[in-house]
Amino acid sequence: MLPERRCRVGPGSDQPIFVPVPDTFARGLRHAGWLAGLPALALIWASATLYAAPRIAERLEAAGARVAAGTATETGEPWLRLTVQGRDLVAAGEAPDAGARAATLFRLAVLDGPRRIVSEVGLVETATPFQWAAIRRGPAHVALEGSRPVEIGRRALEARVTGALGPGTSLDDTARAARGAPPDFPSAAAFLAARLSGLTAGGRAALSDTVLSLSGEAVDVPAYEALRAALSEPPAGFSIGRVEILPPRVAQYRFTVAKEAGGIVLDGFIPSAADRETALRAAQEAAQESAQGTAGAAVDDRLVTARGLDPAIDPKDLIAFAFRLAALIQTGRVAFVDGAVSVGGDAIDGQAIPDAEALMRDGRPAGVAAGRVALTARPLSPYRVAIRRTPETVTFTGHVPDAATRERVLDALRPRLFREPILDRTRLAEGAPADLGAALAAAAPLVAGLATGEASVSDRTLTLTGESLYREVAARTAERLAEVLPPGWTGRAAVTARQPAERRDPAACRADFTAATAGADLRFPAGSAVPGPAFYPTLDALAALAKACPTLRIAVSGPADPAKAAPTPAAGPGEGARPAAPPEPEPTRVASAAKPEAPGRSAAKPDAKPDPKSGAKHDTKADAKPDPKTSAKDAARRGKPAPKKSEAAADEPPQDLPRLRAQAVVEYLLQAGARPDQVSAGPDGPAGPVAFALLP
Repeated sequence: MLPERRCRVGPGSDQPIFVPVPDTFARGLRHAGWLAGLPALALIWASATLYAAPRIAERLEAAGARVAAGTATETGEPWLRLTVQGRDLVAAGEAPDAGARAATLFRLAVLDGPRRIVSEVGLVETATPFQWAAIRRGPAHVALEGSRPVEIGRRALEARVTGALGPGTSLDDTARAARGAPPDFPSAAAFLAARLSGLTAGGRAALSDTVLSLSGEAVDVPAYEALRAALSEPPAGFSIGRVEILPPRVAQYRFTVAKEAGGIVLDGFIPSAADRETALRAAQEAAQESAQGTAGAAVDDRLVTARGLDPAIDPKDLIAFAFRLAALIQTGRVAFVDGAVSVGGDAIDGQAIPDAEALMRDGRPAGVAAGRVALTARPLSPYRVAIRRTPETVTFTGHVPDAATRERVLDALRPRLFREPILDRTRLAEGAPADLGAALAAAAPLVAGLATGEASVSDRTLTLTGESLYREVAARTAERLAEVLPPGWTGRAAVTARQPAERRDPAACRADFTAATAGADLRFPAGSAVPGPAFYPTLDALAALAKACPTLRIAVSGPADPAKAAPTPAAGPGEGARPAAPPEPEPTRVASAAKPEAPGRSAAKPDAKPDPKSGAKHDTKADAKPDPKTSAKDAARRGKPAPKKSEAAADEPPQDLPRLRAQAVVEYLLQAGARPDQVSAGPDGPAGPVAFALLP
C-alpha cells in the first residue's frame, strides 16, 4: 500500500483529501532509517558545546586560580601557572621543593570538573652558569628562554623587558626560575632587550653570568652605529663578550677619499672595523705626506660600516688603490660608486695625469671597473720639497725642477752618510723658486748632522727642525743656516739638543770600556779605510759610553795592511805557471748611524776645518792625500775621467793608510755622540785589528 499525504483542496472545504506519496520517495525514507536524524543531533550537540564549554572553562580557571593563588612567594607572584585545554588543566612553573609540588598537584586533582591534570611543574634549582636569552622572532614578537632569578617575579621581569623593547611587543616567556643569578640581573636584561630592538628577526641577546653577548644583523645604519656606541658602556658589574653583529646591507655601496687643504676626508661605507682601521692608517699617512710633516694634517672620518660591496672585490685592495690615486692629486676626490673608481681634481704635477691613467688601466683590483680620470695640472703653489732624517733612513721627497737639481742634492747627502739609505721620492714639476738646488744642497749637511729632523722648503722659505746630540750644534744651527742660504731666501731653524746622559763613576766607566773592547776584532779590508758592518756595534757602544762618561779619553790606533810577498819571476819555458792571486774585492760602502757632525772633526772630509777649541789633532798629511779610490769614484760621478795610474801604483796602498783608518773610526765616534776632546787618533798600529786605549 502506498503512503498517503493529507492536504486541503479548494477554498471553504473542511474535508481533507488524501493524496498518495510517490513510491520513490517512500522507498528513500525507508532506506535512510535513523540516519535521517543525525544532522539534528549534531546541531543539538554543537549548540550545547558552544554554550556549555565556555562555562566549563571558566569554572576550571576559577577553581585553578584559587589553587595558584595559594602558591604566592615573597615576590607576591604565585609560582604555579595554569592553562585550560578543554576540560584538562595544564600546570607549569617551578615549585620551591618537591613537597610543595606534590601538595599543589593534589589540590588540583580534587577539584570538581577537570577531566585530567597535565603536570609540567619543575623544581627551583641552581643554574651554573646562569644563562638567559631574548630572541627576536618577528617585528613585534620576542621569545625569552633560559633561567630567570627566582627572587624576581615573572610578570615583574617581563614588564621590565617589555619597557626596554617598546610598546606593542609580545613575549613568549619560557624562562624557568632558578637560583644563582648575578646581582642587578634586571638591569642587564633590560640593557640586552634594548639592544635587541636594533636587530632584525633572528637577533639574539644573551647573558651568561656577568658576560653579555649579542648576535644578529642590524636593521639599518643608524641602528648599527647605536649598537656599537651602546656596547662600549655595559651595565656596572657586567662585561661584553662575543659580539657578532652584521652591518646592514645598503643598495648602493660607495667609498670616497677626498683631499682638501686641511687634510683627508673619508666618506661612504666600509665593510668592517678592521677595514676601517686600514683606511684610517692610510689616510693619516697621506695627510702627513701631503702636509710635508707640518702641523695641521688631519683626517675627517665619516665612514659608516655597511655591507653591499661586491664579494669579488677585496676591500683592502680597493682602499690601497684609492690612496694610490689620491697620492697623485693636490686637491680633489677619488670615488668608488656603482662598482667603478674615478678620480678628479688638481694633479700634483703634469706627470701625475699619465700616471693616473696608467694606474687606472693596469693597476685596478679585481672586480673594480675603470671610471673617469678628470685631472688638471696647475702650477704648484706653494712649491714644496723636503729632506727628512730618521735614525734609519733619509728621505728626499716633494718636487724638483729637473734631474740635475735632484742629483746635486743627493751628491750633497751621500758623503755625509755612512750606512743610512737615501730614499729618493721626488717628482719633476715646473715652478720651482730660483736657486732651489743651491738652497737644498746647502741645507743637506745640516740635516745630515741631526739625530732626527727635516729641512722643508715652501717656495723660498727653508725651515730646519729636529734634534741634535750637541748643544753647541743646536745653538749655532740658525746662524749656520742663514750663512749658507742663497740670497733672497728665508731660513727658519728650530733645533733642540738632547738631554745629556747620566754621568757615571770613572772606575765603572773604565770597566765598561774594557768590557766593550774585550772581544772586538775590527779589521779593515785590505787597502780600504771604510769601516765594515762589524764595526758598528762596538763603535756605537763606545760612543754611548763616552756620552755617559765625560772624563773618558779614548785613543784609536789604525792598523797597517799585512806586508805583501815579493813578486816571483816569470816561469821559464817548461815551468808550470803559478796561478795568479784573486783580486781583492772592492770594499762595500756602509753608512753610519744617524749622528750629527761634531765641531772640530777629523780630516775625513776634505773641506772640513779644524775647530781651535777641539782637543783632537788635525792631520794635514791626511788632508793632503785623500783616498785615491774615493777620488776615482768622485770623478766618475761628475762625468770626468779618473786620473790614470800606473799598474804598480794601483796595487800600492796609501802610505798613511793606518792614519786614515784611525781618522775614519774617530769620525764615526764623533758622529755617534762622543765629544771632540774625548776621541783622538793614536800612534799607527801594526797589521791586525783596530786598537783602542784609554788615556789618563
